[in-house]
Amino acid sequence: MTIDILQAQQQLIVRQRIRFMVNQYEVHGVTPDGQEAGVLAFAQQKRLAFKEQVTLYTDDTKQVPVLGFKARQVIDLGATYDIFDAIGNPIGLFRKKFGASLLRSTWVLEQPGYYEAVGQERNLFVALLRRFVDYLSWLPYHFDFQVNGNTVFSVERKWGLRDTYNVAILDPNLDRRLVIAMAVALDALQSR
Repeated sequence: MTIDILQAQQQLIVRQRIRFMVNQYEVHGVTPDGQEAGVLAFAQQKRLAFKEQVTLYTDDTKQVPVLGFKARQVIDLGATYDIFDAIGNPIGLFRKKFGASLLRSTWVLEQPGYYEAVGQERNLFVALLRRFVDYLSWLPYHFDFQVNGNTVFSVERKWGLRDTYNVAILDPNLDRRLVIAMAVALDALQSR
């Protein structure tokens, strides 16, 4: 997968595979007519890892890395995660806004030299239900990432047995690798 192909994507589908002891994710492109295209990236995260680190590859053979993200510290309520390209160079970061996340999960995604996008759960009522009623924690959640009041991308969780997210990218200058890292992190890290 070339960066040009990835950067041309305006929509993505992130799908979790159901596996024992690991979280696995497939990131698919979407054709202009709305159909799911091939796998752009595959991620695997060990559950209960001491320090969060996720590497995304071109496919499930895990031979060719595409990008990855890693927590800066082991324990941090407002943890910062650095995002790296295929050869390990930093390309951005994301972090959880702990205080703002008490009622509605809030994340910040930074693209160096560009901007800081703040993503928050769209529906306060659903966010509160998920937090305070244990058996409703499965409710779908949606995030809108905004800059100066304008949505630059959104992540919408769909109903289903396995977690599936539709990602809409509205800003052509937004690095798709950062969007992919954030979308995978919303599932992999959201309940922590």
